Order: sequence, then C-alpha cells, then structure tokens
Amino acid sequence: MTKRRDIDALRSLSGDIWNVAVDEYQGGFLKRRDLLKYAALLGLTGFAASQGFGAARAAAAAGGTVRVGLGQPTKAIDPVSVTDPASIGVISQVGEYLILDDPKDGLQPKLALSWEADETASRWTFKLRQGVKFHDGRAVTARDVVASFERLVDPASGSSALSAYKGILSKGGAKLVDEQTVAFDLDGPNSNFPFYVSSDVYNAVILPADYAGDFEKTFNGTGPFKLESFRPKQGASFVRNTDYWGEKALPDRVEIKFFDDEQAQVLALQAGQLDVIPSTTRLELAIEGNPAFKLLSVQASSHDQVHLRTDQAPFTDKRIRRALALTIDREAVVKGLLKGRAIVGNDTPFAPIFPSADPSVPQRKHDITEAKRLLGEAGVPNGFEVTLTTERAYDIPDYAVIIQNFAKKVGIDVKLNVLPQDAYYGSATFGSSPWLDSVLGITDYGHRGTPDIFLNATLKSTGAWNAAHFNNPGYDALLLDYSKARDLNAQRLAAGKIQTLLLDETPAIISYFSQYSRIVSSKVEGVRFTAISHLLLDRVSFVQA
Repeated sequence: MTKRRDIDALRSLSGDIWNVAVDEYQGGFLKRRDLLKYAALLGLTGFAASQGFGAARAAAAAGGTVRVGLGQPTKAIDPVSVTDPASIGVISQVGEYLILDDPKDGLQPKLALSWEADETASRWTFKLRQGVKFHDGRAVTARDVVASFERLVDPASGSSALSAYKGILSKGGAKLVDEQTVAFDLDGPNSNFPFYVSSDVYNAVILPADYAGDFEKTFNGTGPFKLESFRPKQGASFVRNTDYWGEKALPDRVEIKFFDDEQAQVLALQAGQLDVIPSTTRLELAIEGNPAFKLLSVQASSHDQVHLRTDQAPFTDKRIRRALALTIDREAVVKGLLKGRAIVGNDTPFAPIFPSADPSVPQRKHDITEAKRLLGEAGVPNGFEVTLTTERAYDIPDYAVIIQNFAKKVGIDVKLNVLPQDAYYGSATFGSSPWLDSVLGITDYGHRGTPDIFLNATLKSTGAWNAAHFNNPGYDALLLDYSKARDLNAQRLAAGKIQTLLLDETPAIISYFSQYSRIVSSKVEGVRFTAISHLLLDRVSFVQA
C-alpha cells in the first residue's frame, strides 16, 4: 500500500511523458537512479533534489591548495573555441553552464534553475538562477545567456560547438523572454535538448554579453574559483570566489601546472608535488598497488570509432564492412587493451549507459567463419589491402595494431598510417583532413550524456564529423523519429530501429565504451570530474595525517 501511494505521488508531478517513465520504474524496467535522471531532463529539478540530489555533503575541513598536473593547452584558452582536455580542466575552475551533466546524478541545475519544453519539444524555456555574478561583479542576466549561445552558433565566431549545434540550434534561436528567462527555438523537435546547454557541450560556458575573446586576461566567469595568475605554457592559479552564488569552495587555492610529457606528471605526483593528474593506461601501471594513490573512474560513452568510408572501395559493399567488424574480439579488447575498464560496444553510438538504448538488439560477436563467408560472397575471398589512418593519442595506436592483427585472420592486410593529432585532424573539413577523408580511420570521441551528438554529427548524411561519408535516407528519417520521441518507450523504439540499421550497414565500428579516470593522491578527498575533462575541485579536502 505504501509503494502504491509513492507511485501515485510520482504521477502527480507532471504529465503523460513523466508518467511513462514512472510506469517503466514501477515495472522494473527503469532503475530509480535513471528515473531521477529522467526527472532532471524534464526539468523536475525539485523532485530530483528531494530524492537526495544536491544534498548537503558531510562536513569537510576548508583550506589548503589543490595541486593539479595537466597537459599543455593546444592554443589560447577561450571557452568558445576550446577543444583540448587541459583547457577544459582550467576553464572548469571559473566557468559554469546552465546545467551540469553530473556523471553520477545526471543533469543538475547550475545557472538555470528549471527548464521545460512545449508540446512539440521545439521550444525550450529556461528560468535562470538569481543573484549570480561574474567575477568582475556584474550580475548575470538572460542577455548574457542569449549572447553566449548566439556566439556559439555564429559561423563567424570561431566556435568549436558549431558541429554540435548543426541542425539543432541556429543563429537567432536563443531569445530573451525577460531578465531571468531564456527561450530556445530549435531547428526541429529535440527531446534531449537540455543536454545541449549543459556541460556536455563544453564550449557552452556562460560569458558576459560583451565578451571580446580575451578570456586569458581575466578568466571572467561565475564559478567557485577566480583567477590569481596565469602563465602561458607554465600554469595557472585560482583562489576561492568569496562572492560565489552557491556553497563556497573548500580549498583556498587551486594551482595548475602544464606538462609537455605525461611521464613527468606521474613523477611529480610520486614526489608529492601534485595531488591530481589525468590517467592513461601507462600511468596507471606506475601507481598500481601503491596505497599512496587512488584511481578514480566513471563509466562514460567515450569511444574510439572506426569509420569505414562507404563511398570508396573496398567499403562500398556493406558485406565487407560487416566482415571487418566481425573479426574484432570485443571482450578481448576490453580485457586486454583497456584492463577491464570499459564496456563492450555494438557498433552504434548507443552506449548501454543511455536509458534510451534498446538492449534487445543482438550483440555483434567475434565470428571469423562468418567474416570469411561475407568476404567470399562480396567477391574478395582472399581479402584485400587497405590503409588505416589514425592519430597518435591515448591507446589508439595500440588499438590500431589489434585491429590489424584481427584482420589478418581473414586475409585483410591493414597498413597503418599513424599521424600526430594535429596532422590527423588537419583543417577538420572535408577535402583537407585525414580524419574526414581517409578510407579507414580511428577517431576518439569524448563522453556525452546523450547519443544525439554522435548520431547527428558522425553518421547523419549532412553530419560535420561524418568520416564514413554515410548517406542513408532511412537513417536520417529514423533520427527525426528519435528526436521527436517524448518518452522512453518511444525513444527506445526509434533507437532499436537505428541500432538495427547501423548493424546491417556498419558504417562504423564501435567495439567499446571507455571509463574515464583520474589519478589522485590518497591525501585528498572530494575530487570530482566529468568524463569530458571537467575537473571539479570545489569540494576537495585534505586527509589529516
């Protein structure tokens, strides 16, 4: 009887869309945590908070300096154009978003207090938090929010978020309703739009309306820390923002040092000169078994996508594309290359962590016999030669060698062309980018809280990141169905059709979704981070000896 009353109380919170999620929760198809995440997506932030999201944490001692090691920023640090993990880590000390996509709790209100969509999910309205100030003392208003997003969707601004917003939000779409309210008129229906104004689009930091691109001079944001000093190529330091709108930061300072070499970072950590550094498989081996250090991880939708160019031989034949995908032993890759810190992928962007993914779609398995049969049917029974072009980054070169070795088993001779990252991406435009022009390649894609960006940017016929040159009207139509879906049942139905189509066509191979990790000293507690490189240090405290 008590549970029945609880369910009835949940149903009273919103309309039909929410009640479908409640039905799934009641039927055991949706976990409580996923229900709460869905509440945040719909803007039921009060309900999410009442269930413990954003609840007060255990008291921790304030004070001290958090020392962080990061790689070198690849260019001047500017939220509008930033792309590299180091710059994102720096910006997240001072900059904030309308919404934070927390890896544990989902969408959390930051500069936006609430949000809601119209009946078509084509217009979304956001109410802003009052009393927020930029570090220069000016109040944050809806004008600043509108200007921030108009800047991001302006082709003339140098925005790195243009590809994320393509087909979603265009110039003129962000509109002032009143001083505390902003509306977004979308290019088409999108039930997951709150993710697009969250930290998932890491460029979407709210900046002053008159921002002129000189971020490194002041690092003027709204966050819990403000600039103390910045030294290009060396590092930066930040101090507690005593005028912060929320709970004040525990540490007095954050000190960030840039490194050219990841090995130097782990040596500095081992010498007690740093408290937090990024993680790689090689660095993890250096601290394995040492109680002085901790490896913190969150499951992510990050993946290394293998694209197969569908408009060029030999991959114009989908049987050949499927054959290559079948050579890969995904479980072995996860266990060996990624040390078990990943989950198996099924050649679509629908990571199992997404509630909208259809788990009933069969998992593609390692099958050399079937791969050989498909190659024979396609007229290449003895295989063929092809060049795999990729970037010298993370574990990708090792993954490329693994793919090369698996392909040999069916006679496919894969030649490797591993380029520096800047050379691989080139101008990041079709016709002048090994990433987008190569017949076969591997590209790393960072975490997103929803598959939408992957689905649109990497596989839609007009996608800015469509390295597979995949042009399938049926797929594009299914994307529209997915974006219009207003409840989990409808989303999952559309997702299942997309997953099935992509398995048949195989324009891309996604064999795993990685965890995202940081290495920290055991002397610190409260280090938080997102799987897209934000480093959240405001709740860090130091363990007393």
